Amino acid sequence: MTSGSNTVRTLILVGSLRSGSLNRQLAQAAIDNAPEQIEPILFDRLGDLPHYNEDIDTAAAHPVVQELRTAAGDSHAVLVVTPEYNGGLPGVLKNAIDWLSRPYGSSALKGKPAAVIGTALGRYGGQWAHADARKSLAIAGAQVPEDIELSLPAKQLDGLAPGESPDVVESLRGIWARLIEHL
Repeated sequence: MTSGSNTVRTLILVGSLRSGSLNRQLAQAAIDNAPEQIEPILFDRLGDLPHYNEDIDTAAAHPVVQELRTAAGDSHAVLVVTPEYNGGLPGVLKNAIDWLSRPYGSSALKGKPAAVIGTALGRYGGQWAHADARKSLAIAGAQVPEDIELSLPAKQLDGLAPGESPDVVESLRGIWARLIEHL
């Protein structure tokens, strides 16, 4: 955190590009239920990032890449909210982590606590994708606490939006509290 401030800027990355996705709704529920000291910063341009290519990763990298790196660099923590696609991490999210991991040794994620949550249609709620995201974030330099997780099978929502479920809201509040503890 910045000196003189108790505000925890938290970058939020959503692995689904679909506007009505349950994971976007879960991210919004996390934002709506963030404690007062959290300043959520939703980076909503993952679909605009070029595919990672070291040939174009220069001092004048693509403007959206610079925007993402600046948002991550200015944040104290990261919250990833992602579905699972075909048993793994969505490509747009992996691509964003790849961009943030570079230049080598100067990751914008270095030392920042990062939590991964999400919902998926399968009975495990996206656990494989969440494990992939945690692994990629850790390799990129983030601290990935093992005590923060939420892999929510979509059918447990019973037709509710994530923010309408008291159990989900309670889980999100707990996730924020644990993320803050890891600063």
